[in-house]
Amino acid sequence: MTILSFDDASGRLLAQAQAVTETEFVPTNAARGRILANSLVASLNVPPLDNSAMDGYAIRCADVPALGTRLPISQRIAAGNVGQALVRQTAARIFTGAPIPAGADAVVMQEHCTQDGDAVIVNALPKPGQAIRRCGEDIATGAEVIAAGTRLTAAHLGLAASVGVAELCVFRRLRVALFSTGDELTMPGEPLKPGGIYNSNRTMLHALLEGLGCVVADRGIVSDSLDATRAALRVAAQDNDLILTSGGVSVGEEDHVKAAVNAEGVLDLWKIAIKPGKPFAFGSIRKVGAGETASRIENGAFINTTARFIGLPGNPVASFVTFLMLVRPFILTMQGASCVTPRVLHLRADFSWKGDARREFLRARINDQGGLSLYSQQGSAVLTSCAWADGLIDNLPGQAIEPGDIVRFIDFNALG
Repeated sequence: MTILSFDDASGRLLAQAQAVTETEFVPTNAARGRILANSLVASLNVPPLDNSAMDGYAIRCADVPALGTRLPISQRIAAGNVGQALVRQTAARIFTGAPIPAGADAVVMQEHCTQDGDAVIVNALPKPGQAIRRCGEDIATGAEVIAAGTRLTAAHLGLAASVGVAELCVFRRLRVALFSTGDELTMPGEPLKPGGIYNSNRTMLHALLEGLGCVVADRGIVSDSLDATRAALRVAAQDNDLILTSGGVSVGEEDHVKAAVNAEGVLDLWKIAIKPGKPFAFGSIRKVGAGETASRIENGAFINTTARFIGLPGNPVASFVTFLMLVRPFILTMQGASCVTPRVLHLRADFSWKGDARREFLRARINDQGGLSLYSQQGSAVLTSCAWADGLIDNLPGQAIEPGDIVRFIDFNALG
């Protein structure tokens, strides 16, 4: 079995992650988490007119030569209304967001003014441009608002709405089939059979996939037999882009995934030098009737004739970590995302750790002092560590950690 470094394994995966090409239009307010297919270019300025940044009085600076200048109020301009050109030696009562009247060159906030009947006394000397939001200062006509390949957040959707876009062109959702293998597995809510364990991986992986915007086909638990595993793979390959399994990728007598994938497609079984982590399976499953080619062109359209396959280790922490660090960027790349690498924070370690020959992903939490505390048990079956932690410390091979050392930390919030 080939032993790969984490970087080599990640590189191999991403090199074979072929992005979907089909797109669809979705309402802007329903596009959170989707991948933008085409760059969004502004067809207007934001703001469309010079407008007031606050409630106050629009004036000409030349009309206020000294503190205490008294100016008649010639008009009142609320947001959504366009006023008249400002008459010289007058002020316009104006409110936040209202267009600046022609001739005015500053806004004096109402706290620096005193209203005196139909006039205003200006108690602060204004400067040209004061409290004015300029036309196009946020977004100019013709500017790229959001780049293609962006995974859309709430802020992006607000930005799209600000330039009047009601629908966005996004790549279609990735279709992923999920199943677990193992006769020992029991679903939550069912009586636990002798020698059995509850299936945590299925629930956890389902949630992680949905968090990435995938359409998940949950195929349940497949019994430990070669025929059952082959049949499950054939069915899963038909309507899905990716098949994700957990467990059964080792070399034991009851681990049938390796033989089943080889029979139904192509398998590359790796051992990755990370901790936690066990054998990691990657390959592809032929769709029924697709022949031996991985893809073809029909009527000018690209047709993928295989479904990608990834088999994760069965221990829950190993499954969790390998999903976040290897499967997540693979899925994002298949979805058309341009950025798949999570941001790394550099934080202080408030613990000691001897290190390991493999690259480690340690479960840690940001403490009240701004440093990192380590969960006491780092075993690959201790799922409590993942629920307790704020993220993962990415610790290079052979690297010991002492209190005060600066370490690489990947926040779970950056892996959503």
